[in-house]
Amino acid sequence: MFDAQKPTETLLEVNNIEVIYNHVILVLKGVSLTVPKGGITALLGGNGAGKSTTLKSISGLLRSERGDITKGTITYRGQRLSGENPADQVSSGLIQVMEGRHCFEHLTVEENLLTGSYTRGDGRAKIAEDLEMVYEYFPRLKERRKSLAGYTSGGEQQMTAIGRAMMARPEMILLDEPSMGLAPQLVEQIFTIVKRLNEEQGVTFLLAEQNTNVALRFAHTGYILENGRVVMEGEAKALRENPDVKEFYLGMSDKGRKSFRDVRSYRRRKRWLA
Repeated sequence: MFDAQKPTETLLEVNNIEVIYNHVILVLKGVSLTVPKGGITALLGGNGAGKSTTLKSISGLLRSERGDITKGTITYRGQRLSGENPADQVSSGLIQVMEGRHCFEHLTVEENLLTGSYTRGDGRAKIAEDLEMVYEYFPRLKERRKSLAGYTSGGEQQMTAIGRAMMARPEMILLDEPSMGLAPQLVEQIFTIVKRLNEEQGVTFLLAEQNTNVALRFAHTGYILENGRVVMEGEAKALRENPDVKEFYLGMSDKGRKSFRDVRSYRRRKRWLA
C-alpha cells in the first residue's frame, strides 16, 4: 500500500505546462504536479478550473478538442509524452476514464468491458481471467453483463467505464469526475472500489474531482486548481485540515459550517491568492 510518509518513485510528472484552445484561449497557466507510483493523487477545483484539460493533456486527447500544449513537458516513467497519439499512452499503461462515462450505449455491459482489452495480445484466457477480476470488484456488472449499457444506471455506467479501463491492464488511470451525477451512497461505493484497486492491484490513480470532501478522504496527495493554476498542494490529510480548504471547499470554518452565501464570496478573501 502507498505510504505518503516514504519517498516514492515518481510515475508521472507534469512540468509547467500551458494549454491553449483554438490558438486563442489560455486554459492552463504553468501547471506542475507529480504523481507517485502506487498512490492516489487528487486534482481538485471547481467547474472550469482546468482539471479535465490537465488530464487530457496527459492522455493525448487534447488535440481532439483543438487544444495544444504550448509550454512545458509531461513525462511518464521518465519518458516524455508527445501527446500526438492517445493509443500509444494506452499501450504504455496509461489510460483515461473520461468525464460522463462515455460507454458504448448499444453494446452490452460485457461487450463494453471487453473493448478495454482490444490493445492486449496475451490471449483469451488472460482476458477472461481479468474479466472475472472486474466482476469481483463490480458484482453489479456481472448481474447486468447482458444488458445494453445505454439502459443501465449512471452508477453502473461509471462502474463499466472503470472496469473497461481495468481490462487494459493499466499501470495508471486518469479518472475524470467519477462522482458526477451520482447519489452520495454510490459515490462512496465507487471511491471505495478505487481504493481497493489501488491497494490490491497496484493501480496508480490521478483523479479530477469537484467533490473535495470525498476525494481528500481517499487520496494520498492533492492539488487544488483555480483558473488554470495550481494554488495549493500537499498531503491529503494536511489539505483536509487546512483552514482555507475547510472554508472554501468543504464549507466549514472554525465556527462551523458556512452557508453558500458566505462561501460564494471566497474569491475576494483567499489568503493564498493575496
